[in-house]
Amino acid sequence: MTDLPIHPLSDEHKMLRDAARDFAQKEIAPIAAEFDESGEFPHATIRKMGELGFMGIEIPEAYGGAGMDALAYVLALEEICKVDASHGVIMSVNNSLYCHGILKFGTEEQKQKFITPIATGKGVGAYSLTEPQSGSDAGTMKSRATRDGDFYILNGRKSWVTSGPVANYFVVFMMTDPEKKQKGVSAFLVDGNTPGLVRGKKEPKLGIRASATSELIFENCRIPAENRLGEEGEGFKIAMTVLDAGRIGIATQALGIAEAAYEAARQYSGQREAFGQPIASFQGTGFKIADMKTRIEASRLLIYNAAIAKENSKTNNGRYSLEASMAKLFSSETAMFVTHQAIQIHGGMGYSKELPVERYFRDAKITEIYEGTSEIQRLVISRMETGLR
Repeated sequence: MTDLPIHPLSDEHKMLRDAARDFAQKEIAPIAAEFDESGEFPHATIRKMGELGFMGIEIPEAYGGAGMDALAYVLALEEICKVDASHGVIMSVNNSLYCHGILKFGTEEQKQKFITPIATGKGVGAYSLTEPQSGSDAGTMKSRATRDGDFYILNGRKSWVTSGPVANYFVVFMMTDPEKKQKGVSAFLVDGNTPGLVRGKKEPKLGIRASATSELIFENCRIPAENRLGEEGEGFKIAMTVLDAGRIGIATQALGIAEAAYEAARQYSGQREAFGQPIASFQGTGFKIADMKTRIEASRLLIYNAAIAKENSKTNNGRYSLEASMAKLFSSETAMFVTHQAIQIHGGMGYSKELPVERYFRDAKITEIYEGTSEIQRLVISRMETGLR
C-alpha cells in the first residue's frame, strides 16, 4: 500500500490499518463465501468489529468511538472491504450515514443515546432516505411526519434500507411540510422497537448478499419530538451532508473490492500457462494488469484526498462534496472495470463460484448505484465546476 505523499501515514494509522487487515483475514475471510451464499447477516463478526472500534472510528471516545480521523476510517474500511464488501458496507453505514449525522447535528442527549451503542458494537444503525418513487429527488418523497404535541406521528414507506431487517436505530427522513418540497424535509431518530415501525420484505440482491436490505413501513409510528434531528426543514441539508461522508465510504468499499480482484488476477496470470508461458507474459493480459493497477492507485489518491478534505471540514466548517463525488464516481467505475477484467483473465474459472472473483464482480456493481448513482455524481461534479444549478 502506498502512503499519500502529502499526508504520510502515522504510526497510529498503520496500527489501525494492520489491525483491520489482521481481523479481516482471520475472522471474515473464512466465512465470506458462506454468508454470501446464505444471505445471512454476520452478527458475530459485526459485534466483534464494534468491540475493536471499527464501527465508530471518527466518533469521540466519550461516545464509545475510537476518536481517530477520516483517513483512519478509510484505511480500516479498505481492509475490511478487500475481504468482504458486505461487512464493509455495514461498517460504512454505521460510521458515516448513521453516526456521522448524529455527531454533527445531534444534541448531547441524542449522541449519548443513539451513537454510543452503535459505536461500541452493541447495536446496528441504519439510514433511511429512499422511497419506492423517491431517490435522489428527495423533494418528491411521500412519507409524512405530523407534529402532535410532544410527539411526531410517522407514516410512509421507505425502501432499500441497508441493515433494515436488523438495525436497532434508524435515521429517517420524512416530509413535515410537503409544500416546501426539499425544504420541507425533516430528520428523525427512531428506535427499531417503536410500535408502528414494520420491517418489510428482505431484498434478494445480486451482490453484498450478507448485508441485509429491506423496506421500512411506518404506520402511525409515534416518536418523541426530542428525537427530531436538527430543526424542522433541515432534513434535506442533513441528508446531503451525511451523503458526502457516505460517498467516501462507498468509494473505499469499491477500492477494496477492486484490490481483491486485482490481486487474484495478478497471481492467477503468473501461474496459469498457455503455449508454454504464463499468460501474464502476453501483452493482452499484461496491459489489463497495467490498467487495473493504475486505476486502483488513482482511486486511492482520490479517496485519501476526500478523506483529508472531510477532516479539514471539521475545523473550517466547509463542504467536501466535490472531492467525495469524484472519489465515489471514479472508484466505483474502477471496481467494475477491474472485476470485469479479473474474470476475463481467469477465463472459465472466473465464472465459477469455486473462486471469489465472481463475488467481487457481483459486489462491485452496487457501488455505482447506491448513495448516488454515477450519473448523480457527474451531475454534482459538473454543477459545482460550472456554477450552474
